Amino acid sequence: MLLMMANLVPSSFSLIIPPSSSSKPYSSIPIPNSSSSSSSSPSHLAAKGFNNLNSKLHATSSSSLQDLNNKAPAAVPYLFRTHHDDDIPTTTLLNVYVSNKNAAFSVYIEVSLPPKSSIQTNLALCWATHTSHHSLAAAAADGKGFNLTPFHNTSPAKFVIELDFEAKLVPFYLSFYLKILDDNGFDSEIRSHRNSNFCVPVGSLAGSPSPLGLSFGPDASINFAVYSRHAHGVLLCLYDDNDDAKPALELHLDPYVNRSGDIWHISFQTASNFVSYGYRFKTSKDGDYADEHVVLDPYAKIIGNSHHPKNLGCLGKQPAFDWGDDDDDYHPNLSMENLVVYRLNVKRFTQHDSSQLPTDIAGTFSGLAKKLQHFKDLGVNALLLEPVFTFDQNKGPYFPCHFFSPMHIYGPSGAPVSAINSMKEMVKTMHANGIQVLVEVVFSHTADIDALQGIDDWTYYYSANGAGDLKIQSALNCNCPIVQNLILDSLRYWVTEFHIDGFSFINASHLLRGFHGEYLSRPPLIEAIAFDPILSKTKIIADCWDPHGVVAKDTRFPHWMRWAEINTNFCNDVRNFLRGEGLLSNLATRLCGSGDMFSDGRGPSFSFNYITRNFGLSLVDLVSFSDGELAAELSWNCGEEGPTNDTIVLERRLKQIRNFLFILFVSLGVPVLNMGDECGQSSGGSPAYGDIKPFNWTALKTGFGKQTTQFISFLSSLRKRRSDLLQSRSFLKEENIEWHGSDLTPPRWDDPSCKFLAMTLKAEKMEFPQSSSDISRDLFIAFNAADHPEIVVLPLLPEGVAWYRLVDTALPFPAFISTSGEFVAEQTEGLFTCAMKSYSCTLFEASNGSS
Repeated sequence: MLLMMANLVPSSFSLIIPPSSSSKPYSSIPIPNSSSSSSSSPSHLAAKGFNNLNSKLHATSSSSLQDLNNKAPAAVPYLFRTHHDDDIPTTTLLNVYVSNKNAAFSVYIEVSLPPKSSIQTNLALCWATHTSHHSLAAAAADGKGFNLTPFHNTSPAKFVIELDFEAKLVPFYLSFYLKILDDNGFDSEIRSHRNSNFCVPVGSLAGSPSPLGLSFGPDASINFAVYSRHAHGVLLCLYDDNDDAKPALELHLDPYVNRSGDIWHISFQTASNFVSYGYRFKTSKDGDYADEHVVLDPYAKIIGNSHHPKNLGCLGKQPAFDWGDDDDDYHPNLSMENLVVYRLNVKRFTQHDSSQLPTDIAGTFSGLAKKLQHFKDLGVNALLLEPVFTFDQNKGPYFPCHFFSPMHIYGPSGAPVSAINSMKEMVKTMHANGIQVLVEVVFSHTADIDALQGIDDWTYYYSANGAGDLKIQSALNCNCPIVQNLILDSLRYWVTEFHIDGFSFINASHLLRGFHGEYLSRPPLIEAIAFDPILSKTKIIADCWDPHGVVAKDTRFPHWMRWAEINTNFCNDVRNFLRGEGLLSNLATRLCGSGDMFSDGRGPSFSFNYITRNFGLSLVDLVSFSDGELAAELSWNCGEEGPTNDTIVLERRLKQIRNFLFILFVSLGVPVLNMGDECGQSSGGSPAYGDIKPFNWTALKTGFGKQTTQFISFLSSLRKRRSDLLQSRSFLKEENIEWHGSDLTPPRWDDPSCKFLAMTLKAEKMEFPQSSSDISRDLFIAFNAADHPEIVVLPLLPEGVAWYRLVDTALPFPAFISTSGEFVAEQTEGLFTCAMKSYSCTLFEASNGSS
């Protein structure tokens, strides 16, 4: 639409005299005398080659403008420096005022010649409107598209003219120069001091460098600001509501007017004709904008792609959302040690037909909120969402394109605004039910296309600045100050706008790298996140899982006693123990909260423990597949590869699944469950992320689904009830834990063939016990990873207190758990024993039977 504006004539033009100069109404101002009129007619000028201009036109000639702060306060004033032929006075003054009045835009031009000038002049304005540097350059090349309008001579040395334009035509550039005409038809020209056309933006202002992105002023004006240090030029591309993939308007940002430091900026008084925007960056001095693709604003808050092949920023304000009168009260104030986390993918969680959700909300944030009861049934009080930032749909959520907007497909209608609102509604629902919402974030790299590429690759990416040893494509230079600010602004935005409770940083070890790819002992980004005042109450979790094998094994994550970590060592050591490998000491370390990792001022609550995750084998596959290609998974098929009808193998697999879950919940730290493990979700033995199937809600109704869900619920309740021993923020004191072999002798720590370990967790003794139940509330927990049974001797208890078995993973459903506890009878005087089957775990609680 507006690309056709290069040849538009204004809706009206009028010759005006400032009110102080004449009392006549504007309509009565005469046209210049006949002689000058004839010499200034378009046909006369055409005969003299007017339509064959050979002057090079520059939309950037506004570099010669200076704001006039003491003139026309209701208008935007400009003062031009001029260049003239030898016989034209060198003291010509050219003032231009652009104003918005009566729903139209007015350009008032005033030319002043020296009062004593002997030259008899008639002045005309040669002008054209342009919507981009392309149309301006085209007009300069062929000399077409310029209009001729005579000035009015208000005094011997002063000339004025006013052009009015409809508001719907802005923004654009008005390019012009002056022609001086004498009675003989001879003309000369007045141009800018650079001998180029004058150029005035109409409907746009210089703008402000802050804040970055799109912002709105109190007068409904719109400001655009984007960072690029190395760009040789920037175009702002505006799109209308048509399906045309080409922008309706491209505006060149003048480096002298629209740039402050490394920030390019511009503002509009109105942009009602447009719905979305992007940028083109001129990446080389001799390059052309046509060779550069349109890039999404890194700070755009609403991303729309319904009409165009790429993501674009939407020209709209954030939709209003009602968080309630006292929204702070809706934030569950959960301490780290009390968390039970459930990791999920928003789309896969409810997209399956078995979710029985309407098609418009299946696989969305709204669908997630509809499954609130499932989380309550499991005893979960925190959700960990796989990345929800706008991402490359072909490669998945771990390849982000943008850091300020939720993926549009997670909204009920697939529209960006619906995704924003439904995510906020989901968070509000979870908070109202005591469940926190954590989000995985990826700041180690971006998608390979349609992300930050083309804005300033030397700033954003390692590949451009010479750190080419990284195996991650499109690796972000995170500790560059510009990228650091982008990440911090993104995190703050998700906390303030979406009320997110915390973040898990995928590939967190990458955040330790400096400008040249070297590892930093004190990385600025990690420290800034740790001490940021807005992020102070959020959970910040480093996921240092390294799929590319580029992290040195001795690299420790700096934490400032704020950063928690996803504990890969926990996963590996528990898997090794239950498949009959590894030392007992490794298991003991993980049960006690991984003191080798977190005894440096943090404590066990900073350890996020998991058995399975979104990359790798699911829980069912972990006990069903272990061929040679899966060696890195540390899995064991329990005697037969893949699906089987062998009863012994199936029973062994069920025990192993319970063992994994049991160890997860009785270990100090934060248990993290993975989506689908509660219902036996399988990927057929494939560890690839792309092979994960949608959550099948029908599987929850199977025998496996029912008993596993019930077991998780029981363990969650037990963990909460015995928080004194199982949810400690600090490591247990030495006197509160005692290790045993099967006969209460010390464990055989150095014997790699020993697969049995037991421990007594001793509750703090009350100084003045009120009853025998207060004397001892100890827990006795035993783990047998051997292929043979063990007779286990239980510790002696005070008189009136007995052991009650709460868990035995070897027993069939539903006997493997007991809410009230199964009494352990005294076999011989003063001796309590139990028989543990192979590949099983047990838990006993000391009680007087009345509590």
